[in-house]
Amino acid sequence: MKLNRLTAAVLVCLNFLLFGIPDAFAQSDHSEVKAIVDQLFVGMKTGDSSLVAKSFTADATLQSVSIAADGKVKTSKNGIAGFIKAIGTPHQEMWDERIYDLKTQVDGPVATVWAPYKFYLGEKFSHCGVNAFALVKTENGWKIAGITDTRRKENCL
Repeated sequence: MKLNRLTAAVLVCLNFLLFGIPDAFAQSDHSEVKAIVDQLFVGMKTGDSSLVAKSFTADATLQSVSIAADGKVKTSKNGIAGFIKAIGTPHQEMWDERIYDLKTQVDGPVATVWAPYKFYLGEKFSHCGVNAFALVKTENGWKIAGITDTRRKENCL
């Protein structure tokens, strides 16, 4: 009888070790991914280009997708250097991009975040859309490798 209880206790411990610890790491990765995305928007709001730069890989890209007046899909793609410079350049209105309903997926060293947003210049609504983030886990932690966003003035999610 003691052997059965001991065996059961060992099996319970093994179950925790095999299945509980990976879940703990996964939760940690999800939290770290969200923290990097949040760091980007804090940097934008406060005009801190250094904080924004720390959020990205060196070769990260930004891509915007919109629908032109003629109904055609229009895309533009840039590196992050100009974006980081714009963040650090004084501007009259605070850049306040408010994200919500984040959906995060992590698979090893790769993660994605889907985040609807509303962008305000100061307190004035400018536009809305969705940000699709691609992140990679580097030796310095999670970094944003790219963002693709949509932009529109109405029909926000």
